Parts: sequence; structure tokens; C-alpha cells
Amino acid sequence: MSGPAWADDIAWDANGLLPVIVQEAASGDVLMFAWMNREALTRTAELREAVFWSRSRGRLWHKGEESGHTQKVLDIRLDCDRDVLLLKVEQTGGIACHTGRHSCFFHALRDDGWETTEPVLKKPDDIYK
Repeated sequence: MSGPAWADDIAWDANGLLPVIVQEAASGDVLMFAWMNREALTRTAELREAVFWSRSRGRLWHKGEESGHTQKVLDIRLDCDRDVLLLKVEQTGGIACHTGRHSCFFHALRDDGWETTEPVLKKPDDIYK
């Protein structure tokens, strides 16, 4: 397999992907969930900025490449089963979600449905040109 030898220790799924949880180091907030392949993880480790595999685009995606909201990677952790990655990051601009919110996890289940719990910090039309 290509990439660094330590990547061989990971239990990649049948598609060569690994689920990744992104957590803001300072606050502990879970910002987002994404996927990485070997190349994305290798680039993330080299750049110390988050690079993911976009399943919808079918290509590598450097977080913030369009929005400017990059993620500086402070720590990379592999879980006990070696099949889930945790990135602890510093979120540029305080916005991780493409909706302009701090976190992608802004829907909270309440009595009769989903409640939006986080405000839009910046309108997506102002982020993406």
C-alpha cells in the first residue's frame, strides 16, 4: 500500500475510507464528521491542516479551500479498534459548517422534532462565491 507505514495499522473500510470526527481543541465542541482515504490522512499529517476525501465530489477536499475556514490540526488520534479517527483542531474563523454555523451538529431532538440550536454566523452566500 502507498503512504507512510503507520497508515497500514489502520482498519480502512472496504472502500479504503476511514470515518473522522473533528473536535475543536479549545472548546471540546464536535465540529463535523467526514471521511479520509490514505492520501487525505497522509496530506493532513504533512500539512497539519485537515484534508478529507469528499465522497460526493470524488476527490480530496482541503477543508476551507473555498471558504477560507481551514482547520489547523493539533492532534491526530486513532480509536481502540483502529477504525475511527479523531482530529483535534483549531478552527479558522470559528465556522466549520457549510451552513455558516460553528458546528455541523446544530439540530437537537426536542419533544416533537428537530430544533436549530446554533445561529448562522455568516451567510453561506457570503462565504462561497
